[in-house]
Amino acid sequence: MYCIDILNRKRLPTLEVTIGALKLGGKSPIRLQSMTTTDTMDTDLSVDQSIRMIQAGCELVRLTAPSKKESENLGIIRQKLIEMGFTTPLVADIHFTPNAAEIAALLVEKVRVNPGNYADKKKFEEIAYTDESYNAELTRIEEKFTPLVLLCKKHKTAMRIGTNHGSLSDRILSRYGDTPEGMVASAFEFIQICEKNDFNNLTISMKASNTLVMVQAYRLLVAEMLKKGTCYPLHLGVTEAGDGEDGRIKSAVGIGALLEDGIGDTIRVSLTEEPEFEIPVARKLLEKFNTAHIYVCPDVIKETPYNPYAYQRRTTKEIHNIGGKHAPVVIADYSMKQIITPANFYGFGYNYSVQLDKWNLQDLAADYVYIGSNTLNFEVPGTLGVIMDFATWKNTSTTKKEYYPLIQLENLQELAKNQRAFLVLECSDSLPDNLEEYPALTLVLGSTYRNKTQLFRKVYIELLDRKLDIPVILKVDNDSLDAETFQLHVSSDCGSLFIDGFGDGLWLVGNQAPTLINSTAFGILQATRSRISKTEYISCPSCGRTLFDLQETTTKIKQQTSHLKGLKIGIMGCIVNGPGEMADADYGYVGTGPGKITLYKEKTVVKKNVPEQDAVQALIDLIKENNDWVDQ
Repeated sequence: MYCIDILNRKRLPTLEVTIGALKLGGKSPIRLQSMTTTDTMDTDLSVDQSIRMIQAGCELVRLTAPSKKESENLGIIRQKLIEMGFTTPLVADIHFTPNAAEIAALLVEKVRVNPGNYADKKKFEEIAYTDESYNAELTRIEEKFTPLVLLCKKHKTAMRIGTNHGSLSDRILSRYGDTPEGMVASAFEFIQICEKNDFNNLTISMKASNTLVMVQAYRLLVAEMLKKGTCYPLHLGVTEAGDGEDGRIKSAVGIGALLEDGIGDTIRVSLTEEPEFEIPVARKLLEKFNTAHIYVCPDVIKETPYNPYAYQRRTTKEIHNIGGKHAPVVIADYSMKQIITPANFYGFGYNYSVQLDKWNLQDLAADYVYIGSNTLNFEVPGTLGVIMDFATWKNTSTTKKEYYPLIQLENLQELAKNQRAFLVLECSDSLPDNLEEYPALTLVLGSTYRNKTQLFRKVYIELLDRKLDIPVILKVDNDSLDAETFQLHVSSDCGSLFIDGFGDGLWLVGNQAPTLINSTAFGILQATRSRISKTEYISCPSCGRTLFDLQETTTKIKQQTSHLKGLKIGIMGCIVNGPGEMADADYGYVGTGPGKITLYKEKTVVKKNVPEQDAVQALIDLIKENNDWVDQ
């Protein structure tokens, strides 16, 4: 098992570590952190940005230290902050340079090392290892890493072992592949060296831009730590999440999926924005886990009846365009409107031209609309299903094609056995005994309780136990008046369910504009790789290593490529994680020198050292050359 209780949210008990004056893990609150985007050698800019982050609520400030000179300057930055009254711990971010880490360990409160490149160089080479040669490599790593461990132990410096999916070493990739298992193995190689030297002031992370990989890796890590009897505090984050709405939804899906299971001691929401903007987003996400009105499930599940470490969609029957091999559907809710006109349909992706008497569908066009007790006096597009209350449907629409009733449990006996319908159920209740008698039903699961993830999961397990293949729509209500909070909380509510392959559709309800609710639903499905409906951008949040204006460049690339539905484009500021993250992207745009860009097709370098002013057009040309371009 990867958590304490999959049906009741209980925080994973972890060691308490000390980072300067800050306590992390154990019974301490979940801490908020971020990373500067300044050049660490620019002392004043780094100090100013650190202060803005701290004033926004940042409890750990991370700065990049790619070489000895940056590590040495961390001491000056720290001293200036102390002189100005700021004692927030600093973290040195180390990648390729062990001696930089050893300098930083004497100057700041915490050092982050990346197992993928601390002692290895990445060349994307597949190497055949024998057990003997592999063990020899582990001995080499131990010799390189032990001096830092002993320095941290002596000076009471904390350490994060930060595994990154995009920078797994060639050695790990050769043995484990590009997998969550490889990420966990990579971390444990370094954890075991720490433990051998009786050093446990550790935090561990398993970051990835793919939320499925990220969640599965953390779960595997926790399961292994629980077996070994020692759980280190966990730093959560979806790396290269991007910006705007997409970055927030993707972060909430990944981070929220773990927080829902009580996993996580510190979080960083990685956005391609100024770092001080990350903190309020992280705080809003955490607010979800301080709410009351929780349903306590009396059931005890010792082992999940599905595999939580690898994606496999729940097998369901196909009912029209729901279930089976169909991508999850999106349901728009217009039940509260008194009068519904064709113009209202714009909010969920349908444009009606009066002159042409024609409907035009956007990429984010909902599949169904729920109209409650309303009726429609116009023809709807043939691709759109209409759901209405049972009494209204029975009186007005039983013969209308693509009109379906939404029924309550008490209406079930009035329904013809083969009538297609949507049955609403409260997740905290048990499933009815006679569902098998109605082969055309789709379940709509919802709850008024706040711990929806666990309640959805309870029904998932019951459906598996009873071998019922009924399609399921996840209905998530959220009454927040703040749009960002709404997006973060509903993404957290159902992210882990889609990651675990549960859910044939999504129905969001809230006090937000229909366009935002609709885009959020599609965003959640995109972030969980359940339904790809737009271009995906794997974009790092920028740091002192970034070699171009990441925010400006990301905006330019989006303006030119946002219509390329289903394409994944990586926009990476430097060489540290760039090439590795290209493994999950179709095309990559990576800074490799001041004013110079290298373009990738998947893992392969296609063009090197393209001048920055020409690079966006060169990327477009590359996409066209590979026949992945479509005109707008």
